[in-house]
Amino acid sequence: MKQEIFIGRNSAILNFSTKYCDTSENLLSSSSFKKVLSKYIRLIESKNTSVFQFLKSSCNEDISETMIRLFKLLIILDKKEVSKLDPTLTSLLNKESLLFEFIEGLYSYWRKYERYAIIRNKNASLGLQNINFIDSMNSFTNLILKTYRVVEENILGEHHRVYRQLHAGVNAGLILNDITWKCPKEYSFLEKIPFVESIVLQPPFITYPGKNTRKGIFCENKENPIENLTLNLENWICFPAKVGELLAFVYFDINFMAQGVTLSNLFELAKKEEYIDKKPDIIYMYGVKDFHSEMRTEFYKDSQNDIMVGYVNFNEGIDYFGYMKKMILTLHNLKMIDSGYLPIHGAMVNLTFKNGLEKNVIIMGDSGAGKSESLEAFRKLSEDYVKDMKIIFDDMGVLKLDNNTLTASGTEIGAFVRLDDLDIGYPYKEIDRSIFMNPDKINSRIIIPISTHADITKKYPVDMFLYANNYEEGEELEFFESSNLAKPTFINGARNAKGTTSEIGLVTSYFANPFGPVQRKDDTDILIDKYFDKMFNDNTLVGQIRTGLGIEGLEKAGPEKAAKKLFELLIK
Repeated sequence: MKQEIFIGRNSAILNFSTKYCDTSENLLSSSSFKKVLSKYIRLIESKNTSVFQFLKSSCNEDISETMIRLFKLLIILDKKEVSKLDPTLTSLLNKESLLFEFIEGLYSYWRKYERYAIIRNKNASLGLQNINFIDSMNSFTNLILKTYRVVEENILGEHHRVYRQLHAGVNAGLILNDITWKCPKEYSFLEKIPFVESIVLQPPFITYPGKNTRKGIFCENKENPIENLTLNLENWICFPAKVGELLAFVYFDINFMAQGVTLSNLFELAKKEEYIDKKPDIIYMYGVKDFHSEMRTEFYKDSQNDIMVGYVNFNEGIDYFGYMKKMILTLHNLKMIDSGYLPIHGAMVNLTFKNGLEKNVIIMGDSGAGKSESLEAFRKLSEDYVKDMKIIFDDMGVLKLDNNTLTASGTEIGAFVRLDDLDIGYPYKEIDRSIFMNPDKINSRIIIPISTHADITKKYPVDMFLYANNYEEGEELEFFESSNLAKPTFINGARNAKGTTSEIGLVTSYFANPFGPVQRKDDTDILIDKYFDKMFNDNTLVGQIRTGLGIEGLEKAGPEKAAKKLFELLIK
C-alpha cells in the first residue's frame, strides 16, 4: 500500500509511512482528508439532503475545495474574522445550524469507518519504533479532536462545555516489516508481502462484518490453488500465527482488515525469530480476487514442501471471522491427522480445586453444542469450588499419544464466543481487551484472550472426556462402560443447531468436527479406535454431559446445572 489512504468496503487505512499529519493545517491539506470529505459530500448528494442543498447554493466553486478553504481559516480565525477576510464564505457562515450539522455529519461519517494505521519498514524494527508508533496514534487522535473542536467553536463563538474523548483517530495500528523466509519457488510472489510485527488495539474494538454465520465445509483441491498466483501485492498483509505448535503464515487482503487484526486476540502473533528464515507449516490466502463468482473455500496438501495450503477467494460471503478461524484450524488438524494425532472440536479446562486436587476435563462438541458455555458456567462456579482454572482450549485441541502416554493440548490463546451465551455483564467487564463483532445482531461474537501460548501448548493428561449433548433432557452426566459403547455418540456428533452456522434443528457431523476429520474420515476412524481404546485402558472417565443449550428455556440454566454436577463429582 503506497497511497496515503485506502478506503475499502467499510474501512479506512492510513499509511503513516507515506503521510503523517501532525498539525491541523497538514491534516486539512492532506489527500486523505479530501478523499473522506469528497466521499461524504457524494453521500449526502445522493440523498439530496437539506445540508447538501445548503452547500450547493452557498459554494461558488467545488464544494470540497470550498469547505477545505473554510476549515483552514476556521482553525485560526473566528466566524466574523473569516467573513471579513473572505466574503465569498459569508453565505456558508450565516447558516450556522446547517454548517454545524454538516461538520457533525462529517465527523460521524469518519468515525463509522473501521479505521487503521500502518507503518511499513524495510526490515525488522526496534522496540523504540513501537513506542513511537503508539505515541503517533495517540497524537493523531488528539489532532482529529482538536481540529474538530476548534472549527466548531470558532463557528459557534463559544467553547464546548462537555468534551468526549472518543477514539476519533484510528481503532488499530499495525507495524509491518519486509521479511525473508524459506519460500519455495512456487510461492515466490509471497516474498514481497510484509509481515505484521506488532499490533496496537484501541479498545473497545467493534467491527461489523457483512455476514454473521458460516456455511458448508472446506473441500480439498487436488491442484495447488495458489501456485504462481497473480496478486496486487500492495493490498496484502501476512499475519504470522502460532497455531498450537505449528507456524502459519496467514495472508489477507486489506479489504478484510478487521478479520486479519482480530487474529491477534485468537492466535499468538509469532516473534520475528520464529519466522525469519523459517518455512511455515501452513499458508492461508484469505480474500483472493479470482475469476470465480461463487465462493471458494479450499485446501491443498503440498506434499513436496510439507505445507498445508488454504484458499478463500474474494467474496462478500466470506466476510465472517469463522472463515478465517476455521480454515486455519482445519489446516492445523489435517497436519495433526497426518502425524497420527486426533483433533478434538471441543473445550478443555485444567482445574485446581481448593483441596489441592487437579483435574483436566475435555468437553467435545460441534458449534453451539455448549462447549464454551460450559466453560462460562465453570467460570461462574469457580469461586465456590476452584482455586485456579486454566482454559487449555475453547474450540479446538488435539489428543496426542507419544511413548504410550495420552496427553492433550490446545491451538488458540483466545475464545470466539457468542455474546448471547455469556453471563450478562461479563463482556463489559472484559471490554478493555475484547473485540466485538456485530454486537447488535443474532450470533454476535466476542473474541477475547483467555490463555497464554505456553499454557495451551503444554501436554496435559486427560482425566475426563465428555460429549456435549445439547439436545436431550435427562441426567446431567452419563458415563460409558466401554469404548464400543462410547464411540457411536462421539462419532455421530449430534447437536441442536444454535445459529452459529447456516444449519437448523437437530443435525449431525462426523466426530463433531467438520474441520479435518470429515475430510480425512478413513484416517480418523483408525485414530478414534486407537485413542478411545487407550482412554478406557487408562480408566479415563468417558461419557456425555447434557448441557441443555439447544433446549428452549435451558440455554442459561442447563450449562450451569451440568457444570455444578460435574464439579461435585470431581471433588469427591
